[in-house]
Amino acid sequence: MENFVLILLAIVIGYFIKRLNIFPKDAPAILNQFVIYISLPAMILLQIPRLTFSMDTLIPIIVSWSVMTLSVILILLLCKFFSFSREITGSLLLVSILGNSSFMGIPIINAYMGETSLPYVLVYDQLGTFIALATYGTFIASYYSSKSQITFKIMTFKVLTFPPFLSLVLALFLIGVEFNPILSKVLASFSSTIVPIALVAVGLQLQFKLPKEEIKPFSVALIVKLIIAPIIAIVICKIFMWENQASVVSIMEAAMAPMITAGAIASMAGLAPRLSSAIVGYGILISFLTTAILYQYIGL
Repeated sequence: MENFVLILLAIVIGYFIKRLNIFPKDAPAILNQFVIYISLPAMILLQIPRLTFSMDTLIPIIVSWSVMTLSVILILLLCKFFSFSREITGSLLLVSILGNSSFMGIPIINAYMGETSLPYVLVYDQLGTFIALATYGTFIASYYSSKSQITFKIMTFKVLTFPPFLSLVLALFLIGVEFNPILSKVLASFSSTIVPIALVAVGLQLQFKLPKEEIKPFSVALIVKLIIAPIIAIVICKIFMWENQASVVSIMEAAMAPMITAGAIASMAGLAPRLSSAIVGYGILISFLTTAILYQYIGL
């Protein structure tokens, strides 16, 4: 319950700070940079080395990458159909694809299914969403924010020097390694700042009244992320006849709100910052309802 309270309160705090003009105008960008350069790498280094594997861990991995791949294709088609700008297309390719599989996924799924579900949540998050964030997310942010023709060399350099990606590579080599308790506490302290800082940044940029031209991409993003993505996950599980805890977790994870960090990256890259923040903020609020309805349908 405290996780839900923190999520809602952080957004509200950010929104009222904006209304009261307490922070400077570039505060959201500064907060987002802190998350991407400090908080997120710390969480990756803390969580990835703790992973263990079993046969059922393949289900969240397969579902996560299948859902993201098909969602990317759908978003590209819809952006072309509606003639969305390059900036908006880049934004939607981040916030409509990358889900909030940890900050929302862990508390919501734990509330519905208990602690035995958490290993599958972490697999979906770490080997699906997090890897996609570090690789695919970097590519999209770099490609769509570039004002000139970006070369493969430049793109590769940006991916390889992106702090979350560097942290992921290092963390994969550290799987099974037990950290010194002091180091673990330091990493935990920094990683715990992701949710409040990123969500305050979302609140700082949250707009209750979007410009008319942004209503359509806003709607497209949330329909794809909150409705179509879990439907894709359900179909995949039906095709392979997966009916176990791992499959239910995977479907629930596919339905999570847009990732906070994806919104932070989109904003930092200049990809429709106001729209990106609105999709993340409203997506989080709406997802409380959509995930509850979904679990009633698929719950074990």
